[in-house]
Amino acid sequence: MQPIVQISLDVTTIEEAVETAELALRAGVDWLEAGTPLILAEGLRAVRELRARFPDTPIVADLKTMDGGYLEAEMMAKAGANYVVVMARAHEETIKVVCQAGRDYGIGVMGDNLGCPDMVAGARMLAELGCGIIIHHIGFDERRGIAARGAVAPTPLDQLRQVVDAVNVPVQAVGGLSIEQAIETPKYGAPLVVIGAPLAINPDRFEAAGGNLETVLRQICDEVHGHGDVPISGD
Repeated sequence: MQPIVQISLDVTTIEEAVETAELALRAGVDWLEAGTPLILAEGLRAVRELRARFPDTPIVADLKTMDGGYLEAEMMAKAGANYVVVMARAHEETIKVVCQAGRDYGIGVMGDNLGCPDMVAGARMLAELGCGIIIHHIGFDERRGIAARGAVAPTPLDQLRQVVDAVNVPVQAVGGLSIEQAIETPKYGAPLVVIGAPLAINPDRFEAAGGNLETVLRQICDEVHGHGDVPISGD
């Protein structure tokens, strides 16, 4: 699989999201993510607006579904999302119905293992239940809380190879990675590279970062795309 760069639009207004998305696409980003803060602030109007502005760009709606899975996936699909996100900590039936909605509406389902006691087992379960992409995710609050207690916070790289080996679908690693680490994730077998807080987005204020973001994103895209084909387990 050729590596893909996805930018997480973890801002709180449609205007900021569109401005950042335009910049990101100019820089070579492949996918747009309507981040959880954006969906909470603007609702599915944010997904509809991104779809209207960028009709040919894949859009991930990161609502982090925990219940009511079919309806939420249906709503996001009808708003224009290409991918939806369901959590491994949801009930198994929720994961199943989100995957069913994905089949019914022709959209992809990403399964997120955030908070799983066994991250590898969580990823494997998501894939077995039908998720077509695995998000290996160390949470924002988890990282900050552990660091505040003076301990070393985990990173997705700690178990990324094990997660990749456990599933036969593409994997993306999310949560506290530096720019350099995010760029290197295809070398671990994870071809979907997410750029977001705190790389492109201010993690404390949830707004677009200033400075030379477009230049940085272009450099990131060039390096990620330069990895070439990334084999997926089971191919």
